[in-house]
Amino acid sequence: MYCYQCEETALHSGCTVKGVCGKRESTAGLQDLLVFVVRGMAWYGEALTGLGLGDRTHDSFIRRALFSTITNVGWDDTRFVALIEEALERRNALRRRFLERTGASWAEPLPEAATWHAPALAFAAKAADVGVLATENPDIRSLRELLVLGVKGIAAYAEHAAHLGYEKAEIGLFIERAMAATLRDLPADTLVALVLEAGHVAIAAMALLDEANTTTYGAPEISQVALGVRTRPGILVSGHDLRDLEELLRQTEGTGLDVYTHGEMLPAHAYPALKKYPHLAGNYGGAWWQQTQDFEAFQGPILMTTNCLVPLRQDNTYLDRLYTTGVVSYEGAHHVADRPEGGAKDFSALIARARQCPPPTALEAGQLTIGFAHQQVLALAGAVVEAVQQGAIRRFVVMAGCDGRHRARTYYTEVAQTLPQDSVILTAGCAKYRYNKLDLGTINGIPRVLDAGQCNDSYSLALIALALKDAFGLEDINELPVSYDIAWYEQKAVAVLLALLALGVKGIRLGPSLPAFLSPAVAQVLVERFHLRPIGSVDEDVAAMMAGA
Repeated sequence: MYCYQCEETALHSGCTVKGVCGKRESTAGLQDLLVFVVRGMAWYGEALTGLGLGDRTHDSFIRRALFSTITNVGWDDTRFVALIEEALERRNALRRRFLERTGASWAEPLPEAATWHAPALAFAAKAADVGVLATENPDIRSLRELLVLGVKGIAAYAEHAAHLGYEKAEIGLFIERAMAATLRDLPADTLVALVLEAGHVAIAAMALLDEANTTTYGAPEISQVALGVRTRPGILVSGHDLRDLEELLRQTEGTGLDVYTHGEMLPAHAYPALKKYPHLAGNYGGAWWQQTQDFEAFQGPILMTTNCLVPLRQDNTYLDRLYTTGVVSYEGAHHVADRPEGGAKDFSALIARARQCPPPTALEAGQLTIGFAHQQVLALAGAVVEAVQQGAIRRFVVMAGCDGRHRARTYYTEVAQTLPQDSVILTAGCAKYRYNKLDLGTINGIPRVLDAGQCNDSYSLALIALALKDAFGLEDINELPVSYDIAWYEQKAVAVLLALLALGVKGIRLGPSLPAFLSPAVAQVLVERFHLRPIGSVDEDVAAMMAGA
């Protein structure tokens, strides 16, 4: 086992026995093998595209396969075995089509990922040969992994959009080309170019998801979300998938049950088509890493729609109340099957379980203000520009990204508390749980924490920055009074980072630590081109950001 795709990887190097996240060696190996076979699929797909025989019918499977390997998504080895078997079947179908077209005329040698085949009993042995360390050159390995991890994030965002019927062939074509590229002996400069191209595709994927969400559920509105609980039994929904939440809300109408959101589902309360349900009761608990306490206290069933699911502690008792769906898997949990073509998922078993449970235990009270996606902030653009011109707002600090368990993440709470009163925090993703419940006040009626939504809604923050650039008549986005102090944890955050780099944003502080998959040479490239830097001390970073450095 060697896994270093998340921020909390062991010793900031790589997990070699068991993941800090809780991932077993067997699971890590199966995930590596799944990615290996998907690379083989991509190789044939790209070749067939070049021959005018492109086949987009496999895009959905490739997205789901890559999404399943993101940190804290899949925990059930049997699900990965099934995915590998399906990937081999699909790859072999592509191979047959390729050979029918080319015969013996193809000059390029076929990579092993395009030819290897074995029964499931041999999967574990093969997995040991195809992981991260299969690439010997550390800089090429670093660039390949940076590309693959960014593509995983792109695949996840594109899959969310596809659930609402929004797809773009261009995204599938890039995923195919990028994964195939990792099987070729490409020079570092070519891989760097692909990594930066991935940033542009990440923007396209987040824009597509934004279009899907807002067209389906309406543009987010500034909204108050209750943090307390009601007296009826409830269902807790975590993850990111809004369609799953919508279908559950429909199926629980009139049942006497309430539905609560958790973690990255908090922004659902800002969408008009979702907030209209009176039994969408509020948000429960905090960020993903606190879920073992939150889920235990909730007492009702929990629906995990996407990442981030963490292993249960030995003293947890909610496994029989845990339901997974989509790409999420966990041994012993109930799994809600995919929706049939043109239909909805069947949540009847989960609803029946909820009827047997007591109401949730109250954790806190009060409200949160959310809904500051780009449509709402741009509607306030005049007031924002005026506040800047009058000196009431001196600096915007983008503190988006992922939260995590590491003690160093208290840095983000302390930054929020230390920033002067003439600064505004722009946030998206679960990183906001480090400070979104602090009373930081307002500036001319504008809250000092503007929450744009989920991690994919970092796209909103980019649009806000671009609109402010135009409003102030600036040529360069980096001339804005905006600093970037980003927290990262998993591969969706890698896609967001690449998107910001593709937009030309420079001077990003990234923490709590720079990715372990960046070799010193690759990290230096990012430092030189984009002035990427690690976080430092709270006081020094706040002073530097307020000074525009």
